Formats: sequence, structure tokens, C-alpha cells
Amino acid sequence: MVKHIVLYTLKDSCEKEATVMKIANLLEPLVGQIPGLLWMEVSQTFQGGADYVLYSEFESQEALEAYQQNELHLAAKAQFSDDIATRISGDYDY
Repeated sequence: MVKHIVLYTLKDSCEKEATVMKIANLLEPLVGQIPGLLWMEVSQTFQGGADYVLYSEFESQEALEAYQQNELHLAAKAQFSDDIATRISGDYDY
């Protein structure tokens, strides 16, 4: 299993709470629609300098790579990518 964690900051022009909710509503339903994506949650953070965190689990590194290019993921991402200021991610086998 691969765990994929991403910390994001949003642009100052965003209403952050509403934007995080929008992102969660776009990404979390992809579980069950994209092969190998086992779990995903998106939540606003309360410390650490980021605005929100994405936590997801994949069957394998190959499943994560396929998710990155999946058209459902890309279509969802296109609806909020302009709101993102910075992104830091980490992936690891578990």
C-alpha cells in the first residue's frame, strides 16, 4: 500500500473554508471510481502553515501513478488548481 499526503496553501484571494469544502467534494468521491484508489480525505488544517491536507491510500505505486493521469482526477483538479499557491507532497510504502 502507498500513502500519499499533500499539504497545500491557497491563494489569498480564496475564501479558504469554502474552497477546501469544494476540493473535498470534488476529490473524495473519486474513491471507487478510480482503480487502485482505496481512500481519500481532504481537510482544512489548524496548524503547520498549510491551509489543507489531502491524505490518500493506493494499492501500489503504479496505482498512484495511474491516478495522477486519470481523466476523472484531472477534471476535478482543473476546477481548483488556480486556487493553489503552494504544494508539498510525500509518498511512502506502508
